Amino acid sequence: MLEFEDTKKNGSTPSSNEQTDTSKRVHVSEKRLINCNTVDVNQLMPLKYKWAWEHYLNGCANHWMPTEVSMAKDIELWKSADLSADERLVIMRNLGFFSTAESLVGNNIVLAIFKHVTNPEVRQYLLRQSFEEAIHTHTFHYIVESLALDQGEVFNMYNEVNSIHSKDDFEMKITEDILKEGFSTATKEGTQKFLENLIGYYIIMEGIFFYSGFVMILSFLRQNKMTGIGEQFQYILRDETVHLNFGIDLINGIKEENAEVWTPEFQAHIIELIKQGVELEYNYAKDCLPKGILGLTAPMFRDYVQYIADRRLERIGLKPIYKSKNPFPWMSETIDLGKEKNFFETRVNEYQSAANLVWN
Repeated sequence: MLEFEDTKKNGSTPSSNEQTDTSKRVHVSEKRLINCNTVDVNQLMPLKYKWAWEHYLNGCANHWMPTEVSMAKDIELWKSADLSADERLVIMRNLGFFSTAESLVGNNIVLAIFKHVTNPEVRQYLLRQSFEEAIHTHTFHYIVESLALDQGEVFNMYNEVNSIHSKDDFEMKITEDILKEGFSTATKEGTQKFLENLIGYYIIMEGIFFYSGFVMILSFLRQNKMTGIGEQFQYILRDETVHLNFGIDLINGIKEENAEVWTPEFQAHIIELIKQGVELEYNYAKDCLPKGILGLTAPMFRDYVQYIADRRLERIGLKPIYKSKNPFPWMSETIDLGKEKNFFETRVNEYQSAANLVWN
């Protein structure tokens, strides 16, 4: 039998190769959200941005799969004559928008955001979010398959319905410059373009476009209609709340570390983008609701979208511009838009592995 000599004698001093090189240890103060060349992006610990890790843990605690939600009642109702043509239109338009929008968000994370973030705990959350976007896309496939809908009609609606196409096109244009070869956040202009992308997706897409869709579908649930879809949208809403809060923290963190980019001119540009988003979402609401259903009318959505736009503006340090009131106060019972950071503490039981979402 071969025997190997123990080269580490008791009481001996470690060789220079065995000694810890403290000069290479990561210092928290050196970490930055973007443009960090001094810290290895793979070195997670020690954490600097604890908010990113908390969002990651919240996302993990909320894990769910659409196939755990029964669609039996939805299938029965969809096959019956108890849903009006206008109600079916709302459902179809929402499925058509969300099925593409979730993919756009996922693609933006993977292709446009991830490589420019130089902080590992933030990247850890982005990986979690990208998986959640895949789950959301899976959700719409599951719904379409369960209801035996025309898959081509739903998943190609972004090409065929102008209001959906306009929203998607708006977001894709925001991504264009980030995807160009040679793009960098090392310049002031590059950081501003990166912030524009983050605001376009986290504030406008997930924070404005998605929320009016939540109102429409959750209105069915309030009437005990399409309860399977409604429950899945509750799960998506909970995920999106964390996405929104993470995005706001990331935006504000980059602003704090790069104060020179948050110029009055750039703030005016961001406000103009949000105004465009509000109008695009109102046009979409008119497409979804040519007639009133379930106590909803298209004009109510102008007020609602303006109301949540003001909340988003405030969260990134800008003044509200609309001063509209919330026409759907019941949505505040589902999620308090003024206290989004307390959503998990006050509004919903943690999912863990249960099959049913139970609201307090």
